[in-house]
Amino acid sequence: MKDLLKKLRKYEIQIRKAINSQMQGDFHSIFKGSGLEFDDVRSYQYGDDIRTIDWNVSAKGHGTFVKTFKEEKEQTVFFILDVSGSQEIGGHGKQKLDIGKEICGVLSLSAAKEGSQVGLICFSDQKEKFIKPRKGPQLAYEIVHTLVNLKPKSQKTDLSKAILFTLNTIKRRSVIVFISDFIDEGYYHNLKGLAKKHDLVMVRITDKRETKLPKLGIIPIYEKESKETIWVNTSFGNFRSRIKKNYAENEEYLTKFAKRHQINFVTIDTEEDYVPKLLKLFKIRNKTLKSV
Repeated sequence: MKDLLKKLRKYEIQIRKAINSQMQGDFHSIFKGSGLEFDDVRSYQYGDDIRTIDWNVSAKGHGTFVKTFKEEKEQTVFFILDVSGSQEIGGHGKQKLDIGKEICGVLSLSAAKEGSQVGLICFSDQKEKFIKPRKGPQLAYEIVHTLVNLKPKSQKTDLSKAILFTLNTIKRRSVIVFISDFIDEGYYHNLKGLAKKHDLVMVRITDKRETKLPKLGIIPIYEKESKETIWVNTSFGNFRSRIKKNYAENEEYLTKFAKRHQINFVTIDTEEDYVPKLLKLFKIRNKTLKSV
């Protein structure tokens, strides 16, 4: 626990320094989102951002209307962490779950220091842990302690159920940082709803072992989520190329989906230094939020 905290503090300071000096950005805005909440509607005026048009009201035929907003006094940051069995892939201390926990811990420390309320939802195919949002550095340390000691009850994945729980639980518009490998089906409709209601950031964790399988002939593969062992011929035909293709198609779809629904999206491999990727993500958020 002490070693992990030391590592997270080092990364958190590194991120803070880079944003404050290299980017000349506002660290607080990273977690504050737009800093606005819906107030009312008014008639569209020349120069208004088309993204603020209220299409439901405008469709009534009385003209074009835009949403107006008022400044929020404080921001809530929620972390959704996928802790299912599919996250237990990778080297010692470098599994997808390990990296996901580290990123969650680093950003929790950062958000808490900026005065945001911070909450946590850990999910498999059921709620594994829920920490209500609170303010203060102590809450961030509680989150890190929870992540270190968490032992999921289920190995299965249900992202749709996790998103639905989040939608039903978090009523106020918040910054949602969703950390997962996003390997599941049937969750895009709920994900679209989450992006519409909240300021969504998606962090996809991957591991090269999932796509770069060696030619080992017929081998047993243990599927942690179903708890079944299946035999596959890794040297047969296009087995490995099909896996790699499916993985690439999944990432391409997620990237396009995120762009279409104005979601901040980044992919991080377990073997790479994730700090530069987070810095790039924050730089994009700073530019985007300042233009809103």
